[in-house]
Amino acid sequence: MKKYIYILSMCTAAMFATSCVGDLDQYPHEEITSESVYTSLQNYKSVLGKIYVSMVTKGQEKDGNEDLSSNRGEDYMRCYFNLQEVGTDEVAYTWLSGENLTDISNLSWDANDPWVADMYYRIYYNIALCNEFLRNATDEKISSFTESERNEIVHYRAEARFMRALFYYHAMDLFRNIPFVTENDPVGSYIPPRYMAKDMFGYIESELKAIENDLLSKDECPYGRASKGAAYTLLAKLYLNAQTYIGETRYNECVAACQSAIGQGYSLEIDVNNDYTIDCYRRLFNADNHLRTNEIIFTLPVDANTTVSWGSSTYMVCGAVSQTSATQNPADYGVTKGWGSMRICKTVTDLFEDNDKRGKFYETGQTDKVTSIEDASTGYLSTKWTNLKDNGEAASNTDQSGVNTDYPLFRLADVYLMYAEATARGGNGDMATAVGYVNDLRERAFGDNSQNITETDLTGNNFRFFLDERARELYWECTRRTDLIRFDLFTKAEYLWEFKGGASDGTSVESKYNYYPIPSAELTANPNLKNEEY
Repeated sequence: MKKYIYILSMCTAAMFATSCVGDLDQYPHEEITSESVYTSLQNYKSVLGKIYVSMVTKGQEKDGNEDLSSNRGEDYMRCYFNLQEVGTDEVAYTWLSGENLTDISNLSWDANDPWVADMYYRIYYNIALCNEFLRNATDEKISSFTESERNEIVHYRAEARFMRALFYYHAMDLFRNIPFVTENDPVGSYIPPRYMAKDMFGYIESELKAIENDLLSKDECPYGRASKGAAYTLLAKLYLNAQTYIGETRYNECVAACQSAIGQGYSLEIDVNNDYTIDCYRRLFNADNHLRTNEIIFTLPVDANTTVSWGSSTYMVCGAVSQTSATQNPADYGVTKGWGSMRICKTVTDLFEDNDKRGKFYETGQTDKVTSIEDASTGYLSTKWTNLKDNGEAASNTDQSGVNTDYPLFRLADVYLMYAEATARGGNGDMATAVGYVNDLRERAFGDNSQNITETDLTGNNFRFFLDERARELYWECTRRTDLIRFDLFTKAEYLWEFKGGASDGTSVESKYNYYPIPSAELTANPNLKNEEY
């Protein structure tokens, strides 16, 4: 049984957040008031729990009482995965028309796309939850609590600020110039200003730095909550992509943030006896991955009894197993049946050497190249995510309850690769250390040092290595779109994959598709917003 923390135990806490954007119909209206909720330490825990769990569930029940009444109504992480992965070379999506994902896959969306709208409103709903929590967690509001309770709430407050920074980071990365609201702004009819990406970048950076001392360290932080390591990792992501967001490089800062994250004491998941025949990489994405706190820096707990949804990691596991294959056995991945939603493009699978254990693909009966979006037998199937425990048993009945696999949002492997890339691009890191970090990952992948790289492989502007290595290590972990944009390859003809732009062999698209548009309904509701190129 997983050691599920309190943050999941009371996720039916009051949801009293008022809209912070124009479309009020996207938000719940509850009679419960903050005065009746913020009366005990346990209630503060419960509301903090709601902020966390809102990333992996649709609402308060398995198939009802949803947080938002919107186009699809899916959970945050299913929306995020679709916007980060479906339009890239890492995913060929089978049921485009049925899921309304055609425009996402083809890089042809507009301001009326339902998935774009759902992601936008999910982000701002979660920001509203954070703002309401913070309005009620000021020093004045908690002055009547005992000293130990106040100290605990200070940690909660820092975590709520981290989560808000994370949501704003996602909003900036996806939409660029966005509405901005905090706990200090009025609720109700308030129309928030538009923050340009440069302003948003500065805000996120300052927030993450401001909360550093109030977040718990790796060893102090309960499972599933945000620690100092999570804040350092998010800072590193912000800095690595600074050229995209603000037109400036911040590689020195990225190196420093990575060093701070690594300094928390994380380590790669490897066998303690250095037995490389054990597939430690697979353990990071199975139903016992809550045991991998050595490598997983920030995770989103998922449990088939308490946090059931048909998105998040259930989407990752069931969506990758075929509905039509005559040979693939769903039980081999801990599921009762597959959904047949997703395959992976040949441009990515070709990046893997035969003995790279990270390349987890089902090939029998499948062509290597995606020659048809509708034909699920074209393109390999990814088997990276499973609902199996370490002993090989299924962790839950996915047909009824979804999976038991947690969603690892930040991993040490990503930090290693960010450090190495930032150093190679001119940051003041140590190249020998950078090479060592990359080789640590490759030795786990290959079982020996036969595929180790040297410093020469990372110098001379050979940055493409990092794009490819990140695909090998992090595919289907919601990094690909951001990575392709950082390398200026997401929309251009210099790099094509199957059905990029809707063409069978791929084609370039307009540069405006490097970000998503603010939904049309928001443009109507908030005159401060606009989409320059849409």
